[in-house]
Amino acid sequence: MAYPHEKRHRSIDDYGRARSRQRQHQHQPHHWHLNPLEQHLVAATGEFVGTFFFLFFGYAGHLMVLDQGQATPVTSRVIYISLAYGFSLLVTVWAFYRISGGLFNPAVTLGLCLGGQLPWARAAFLIPSQLISCMCAGAVVKIMFPGNIAGVNTTLSPGMNLAQGVFAEMFFTSYLVFVILMLAAEKSKDTYLAPLGIGLALFVAEIPGVYYTGGSLNPVRSLGCAVAATDFPGYHWIYWVGPVLGALIAAGYYRFVKICHYEEANPGQDNATPYPEA
Repeated sequence: MAYPHEKRHRSIDDYGRARSRQRQHQHQPHHWHLNPLEQHLVAATGEFVGTFFFLFFGYAGHLMVLDQGQATPVTSRVIYISLAYGFSLLVTVWAFYRISGGLFNPAVTLGLCLGGQLPWARAAFLIPSQLISCMCAGAVVKIMFPGNIAGVNTTLSPGMNLAQGVFAEMFFTSYLVFVILMLAAEKSKDTYLAPLGIGLALFVAEIPGVYYTGGSLNPVRSLGCAVAATDFPGYHWIYWVGPVLGALIAAGYYRFVKICHYEEANPGQDNATPYPEA
C-alpha cells in the first residue's frame, strides 16, 4: 500500500526511468542557434582578429629582421622573414579555422568561392574584415616598435619588371590557394593537419617571394603596411592583380580535377591498409 506522500514522488515505473528523463529534460540548457546573418557576423569577427594576429606577428618579425641591419646576412634575412610570415599563418590558421575558416587573404577567399567551397555571401563579410584588420595591424606595429614600417612594404627587387612581378605573384599565390583547397576544403583523414601544410606552403613561396617581389601572395599583406607608412609603391596594383590571377588558376585546376574524379586516378590514399592490386 502506497501512502499519499509516496504517490507524489513516485515515477511512472518502479525504476525511476521516466522521472529521471523528466528531470534531465527540465535541467537541460536551451541552446541558442545563430541565424545566417549572425553566422556571417561571428565569422567576420574571427577573420578580423585572425588577420590582425597573422599580420601583426608577420610585420613585427619582418621589422625586427630589418632592424638587425648588417648583423644578419642577406640570405638569412630572407629565411627569417619567410619564417615570420609562414609560421604566423600556420599557428593563426590552426587557432581560427573553426571560427571563420582562417582565410586572412582576399585572394584565398576568392579562390574558395570560385572553387565552390565558400558561399559568396560569406565572402562579402570576410573580405571587408580582412581589409580593415590589415590596416589596424600595420598601425599597431608602427606605433609599438621602432623602425620604419615602410621597410615592410612589398617591393620588386632590382632587375624585376612589372610583368615578371605580376606573374611571380600569380604563381606564388596559385600554389598557396591550391594547397588550401586540397588540404582544407577537400576533406580527408589528414584535414586536421591542413594548417601545418598551409603555413609551410606560405614559407616555401616566401623564400623566393621575399627577395624578388616582397612575397605578398595576399593583397591585405601589402595594403596594411603601405597604409600605415602612407607610402605606396607606384606598382602597388601588381599585389592585387597577381594574387587574383593566382586564385583563378588554382580554383580552375581544382574544378578540373574534381570534374575528372581525381580520387579514381590514384585510389586508396586515405585507406589504413594497402589498396588491393587489380
